[in-house]
Amino acid sequence: MKTILVATGNPGKLVEISAMLDIPAQWLTLKDFPQVQEVEEDGLTFEENARKKALGYAAQTGLWTLADDSGLAVDALDGAPGVISARFCGASSSTTDRKTIDRLNYEKVLDLLRKKTGIPRTARFVCCLCLAAPREILLETRGQCEGLILDAPRGDNGFGYDPVFFVPRMNRTISEMTTQEKNTISHRGNALDKLKPLLTDLFLRCPD
Repeated sequence: MKTILVATGNPGKLVEISAMLDIPAQWLTLKDFPQVQEVEEDGLTFEENARKKALGYAAQTGLWTLADDSGLAVDALDGAPGVISARFCGASSSTTDRKTIDRLNYEKVLDLLRKKTGIPRTARFVCCLCLAAPREILLETRGQCEGLILDAPRGDNGFGYDPVFFVPRMNRTISEMTTQEKNTISHRGNALDKLKPLLTDLFLRCPD
C-alpha cells in the first residue's frame, strides 16, 4: 500500500482530504515526522508555495507528499491578500488568537475596499494542490470559488474570510452555509475533485 504524507499538522484536514480522495493509501501528517524542518512558504503564487512544500517535505521524508496553498484573491486589490491571506493584518499567531487574526484580516480587506468606490467587489478563494515525489512533481490541480466581498460580515459558521465572502449562486456568505453546503462549492473541494481521477490513474500506473 502506498504511503502519502499530507503536508499539514491538522488531523481534521487529513480526514477531509483522505475521505474525499478515497484512495487505498496509508495517510500520514507532519505530526508523524516531528524531526522534519518546516518549509518556508515564500513563493509569489499559490502554485509556487504548494510545489515548494510538496517537494521539500517529500525530500525530507522520502514519501509522496500532497501539499496545498490557498487564500483569497480580491480583484479590486490586485489579487491581494493572496499568498499572505492568513497573515494579511500583520498580527502574529504567537501573540494573537486565530479568531482575532481572522477578524483583523477581513476588516483590513473591508477598509481597503472602502477606498475603491465604484469598482466591482469580485473575488475568489483559490486552492492549489501539488503531489510530489522526492525529486519530481507528480500531479497539480487548482480549484476556485467565485464570489463577492460584502460591506460587513454575515454568519457564524465559517472562519477566515468566510463571513464577508458572498457566493451569489448560493445567495449567502460561506459563514451562513452548513458545512455540507460549503464542501460542495469550496475551492479545496474543487481542487480535490480534479485531483481524484488523476491520482487514481497514477496509482494504477505506480501501485508500489
